[in-house]
Amino acid sequence: MFEVWAPQAASVEVEIDGTRHPMRAGRGGWWTAEVPGAGHGTDYWFRLDGGDRLPDPRTRWQPEGIFGPSRVYDHDRFVWGDDLWTGRTLAGSIIYELHIGTFTPAGTFEAAIEKLDHLAALGVGFVEVMPVPPVPGGRNWGYDGVDLWAVTDNYGGPDGFKRFVDACHRQGLGVILDVVYNHLGPSGNFLAPFGPYFHSSASSFWGQAVNLDGPGSDEVRRYFVGNALQWLRDYHVDGLRLDAVHALHDRRAVHLLEELAVEADNLSAALGRPLTLIAESDLNDPRLVTPREAGGYGLAAVWNDDVHHALHTAVTGERHGYYEDFAATPAGALAKVLTSAYYHDGTYSSFRGRAHGRPARHVPGHRFVVCAQNHDQIGNRAEGDRMDPQALRLAAGLLLTSPFTPMLFMGEEWGARTPFLFFTDHVEPHLREDEADRRRREFVGFGYDDWAGKAPDPSEETTFLRAKLDWSELEHDAHRAHLDWYRALIALRREHPDLSDPRLDRVRVEQEDAWLVVHRGAFRVAANLGPAPVTLQTQPAEIVLASDPGVHLGPDLVLPPRSLAVLRTTGS
Repeated sequence: MFEVWAPQAASVEVEIDGTRHPMRAGRGGWWTAEVPGAGHGTDYWFRLDGGDRLPDPRTRWQPEGIFGPSRVYDHDRFVWGDDLWTGRTLAGSIIYELHIGTFTPAGTFEAAIEKLDHLAALGVGFVEVMPVPPVPGGRNWGYDGVDLWAVTDNYGGPDGFKRFVDACHRQGLGVILDVVYNHLGPSGNFLAPFGPYFHSSASSFWGQAVNLDGPGSDEVRRYFVGNALQWLRDYHVDGLRLDAVHALHDRRAVHLLEELAVEADNLSAALGRPLTLIAESDLNDPRLVTPREAGGYGLAAVWNDDVHHALHTAVTGERHGYYEDFAATPAGALAKVLTSAYYHDGTYSSFRGRAHGRPARHVPGHRFVVCAQNHDQIGNRAEGDRMDPQALRLAAGLLLTSPFTPMLFMGEEWGARTPFLFFTDHVEPHLREDEADRRRREFVGFGYDDWAGKAPDPSEETTFLRAKLDWSELEHDAHRAHLDWYRALIALRREHPDLSDPRLDRVRVEQEDAWLVVHRGAFRVAANLGPAPVTLQTQPAEIVLASDPGVHLGPDLVLPPRSLAVLRTTGS
């Protein structure tokens, strides 16, 4: 059965092997056709009113890319091996974000499967995969996707993704998929001819906004809700990270995010395993994760950039762009986010030129996904450079003992030195030629005035190749020692509930200009953020972990520059 929503068309045909088959009009603008002999593996196109051949808006398979025909894909043909998988909850877990194309030299799902032993041994609970729908050309971050129901053959197609999810589950790892519902890519976007998929006036920097609240938007919303349910149900994915939800234009009484949360909860009950929705939002609005019965949207978690900004500023000393607000008193900014989640909770934001956010201290910490690095915070730097290892060890010590849900970015656990650069492979010459300038314009005001001179051309293949992780770095002592630090921190967090306790009112912080001590039950996390040694008075305690061999505990605790120690109380 072929079906497509095309409410404005007078006639619709499905074309197979050059033969056009008329489709029958039904209710609500839906068209259907039965074609004898068609099934899994059949290539097809749609034609509206006798016009050009177009791929299916809900295509499950685009083996020839975004400009090729759609191919019938039968989900039921895949044989799963994760029957014993009962899911994983976000609370108490650690997320590991990766990009399939650069995670391994081969850049495929099959190659990524070979590295899952490493992730299981590291101790993370979820793998978060950057977007996988088809994109222009052979390389892309994934946010230029257009066939949102399909999986790019660049990585291994729909069966390849299912094998990856299956393998993760057999390793005890949940899978979160990054999905983009606020816009579609600029190349190969053929939705508009089929119906009112796009907003008549609203847009963002990345493109025209989707129509979530205008005429015809009921079916558009079902397009995105159905897409979310497909990943959770048919691909056995455990959660979705919803990209840039602040760019969703929806003025309905029931916001799309709430509708998604309701549908995910219903599916979770049917499947008998947890399903997690995480929003990326810069609104600092706790209503996103407030339960629906209390007037919120009921999402499981939200990315919290304020924690990243406070950490980054404190351990690197950078002050440009949005870091400016956190740089006046770095230890104070850290103290606030560790106890209140948001730094901007109604306070003035100089970067925005206005007050921003609202208080969130009442929200359990595990509902905030926090990081020292992620694809945006590295890749949106002109040179895609990562933190230096010493700063990263310090940041990781604070992150992995925090009341939040920590997220790592691929390679940071061994202090990877490969950059993560922005890369694309647009087919159209004008898009290839304009991409570098578009990126430069996107970051005007971020303090990257030298962007044009530093950022490599995103369309060059070498830019993509430079972003691939170098797994041979693990053969070097310094990288192995860095990995040992991460493994020890994660093991300590898993072993001691005090270090994963999400109650923000149980976190107490002492701080001065260059240091802070975070109280976490029987543990204290002491960090020296400055360039000079610090001596701190302590209660009777023992050092459990230290980032620097120079950390010393006698009558007082001595912390070398930019170092951290985790201490456990031994008496009164």
